[in-house]
Amino acid sequence: MEAAMGLMRRIPPKHTETALSALLSLLPEHSSDLLSQVDQPLQVLCDMESGKEFILCEYNRDADSYRSPWSNKYHPPLEDAPQPSLELRKLEVEANEVFAIYRDHFTDQNTVRYYEGGISSVYMWEDENEGFVACFLIKKDGSKTGHGRRGYLQEGAWDAIHVIEVGPEEEEIVQYCLTSTVMLTLTTDNESSGSFNLSGSIRRQMSMKLSVSEGHLCNMGKMIEEMEGKLRNSLDQVYFGKTNEMVCTLRPPAELVQMKLPDT
Repeated sequence: MEAAMGLMRRIPPKHTETALSALLSLLPEHSSDLLSQVDQPLQVLCDMESGKEFILCEYNRDADSYRSPWSNKYHPPLEDAPQPSLELRKLEVEANEVFAIYRDHFTDQNTVRYYEGGISSVYMWEDENEGFVACFLIKKDGSKTGHGRRGYLQEGAWDAIHVIEVGPEEEEIVQYCLTSTVMLTLTTDNESSGSFNLSGSIRRQMSMKLSVSEGHLCNMGKMIEEMEGKLRNSLDQVYFGKTNEMVCTLRPPAELVQMKLPDT
């Protein structure tokens, strides 16, 4: 199992589904652990009742059906499927509305809208420790045929998964444990930029004890926003920074090629 998880951490996100399927056939006794621990690129389905798209993942799946956060119904229909409590469902509905606003209007210091044209979903369920768990998902399709196309990408996807474990309240203080995963895929293939493929994933965790005076959504939102900033910086430094360094080393700009190396 340890070797399998080490392998999956090194597989590009676009090949995760194929690799996971192969591992499930080789290790059927570990299928439950593999499906729960391996993050796969997010898929999308349309809720015909609400007319809105929602994201499919392990956190809203039961058997072969997936629960929509908009209608709270499973697709395809499933009898006796688990549902959040009325109180938690109310919080889930509010979280989806707030997260949709964050998705459409979040900008950086250069007013770049990262998730414009993307899709988001929030799912919540009770845990065994008198608290609950919330999963915040964002999928941005920046490919040639996607709604969020920008630049020269032939294929491009940003899949973000934020899972927050919310502990029981103790004297108006709650422990929040956030685990975030981002999967990035970029492919170009045109005359101006050439052919290029870059993909990878990154996972980080953080825990905080916060007052519930401002509400759970406010606390979780602040943690997700802070974590996403850290993840974007890490991706920029690790993937784009190192790639740029390698390209400039292998193919230095023309002005550097013309410079004479110092005598040794």
